[in-house]
Amino acid sequence: MNPGTGPAPDRARSFSLGVGAYAATRPGYPTTAVRWAVPREARTVLDLAAGTGKLTAALVGLVPEVIAVEPSDEMRAELVRALPGVRALAGTAEATGLHDACVDAVTVGQAWHWFDAASASAEIARVLRPGGRLTVLWNVRDESEPWVAEFSRIVHRGDDLADHFDPPVLGPGFGPVEAERFSWVERIPTAALRPLAASRSFLLTMPDDERDARLAEIDELVATHPDLAGSEADLPYVTRAYRATVS
Repeated sequence: MNPGTGPAPDRARSFSLGVGAYAATRPGYPTTAVRWAVPREARTVLDLAAGTGKLTAALVGLVPEVIAVEPSDEMRAELVRALPGVRALAGTAEATGLHDACVDAVTVGQAWHWFDAASASAEIARVLRPGGRLTVLWNVRDESEPWVAEFSRIVHRGDDLADHFDPPVLGPGFGPVEAERFSWVERIPTAALRPLAASRSFLLTMPDDERDARLAEIDELVATHPDLAGSEADLPYVTRAYRATVS
């Protein structure tokens, strides 16, 4: 995540409070989307605002070297614990601390909305080698499934940052932005829906009594919706991906 630079900095910083829930319940990324994101010839990839390493993990094994940059000490510590072979650095999208033209690709998962777009675009263009690629990815719950739509309604009721999945606005040096979507399903324990909701920045920054009331609504959904009657359920996602090449 990228605290303190983009919109709602308190919300961006809040993820340090929910590292365990984030690591345990947030989805990874489908291989098809990750392969689309990274050029086949890439040798070094920067996963920017890497969080606990959800996207980083998908990059490991796909390319010879993965560098993770993450400003939150707590989230970076979880990434290091889960992926001890990854070079994990403190830094932000606007100031990575990396050398010029040192990576072949940059990935950003679930984080572009926390950035200062102009500064981040300039920094990413600086660290990419000529012809390098930036890809921004979003895992979006597929609300065509009724229970998923109700889950999202509960979690994001009153959330003015709920919809932020538009193509990134990039600065000079980048070519046209290409878009693609990848549909996939994650099988999850229904008991994970409460901590999944609790991992959202909107809930993390609520007063305790409001958050407890919102999570009680999630408990009620799990207890009463027929599609959640078993111990597990299919949670459908669409990964929205946007990529552009730097000249």
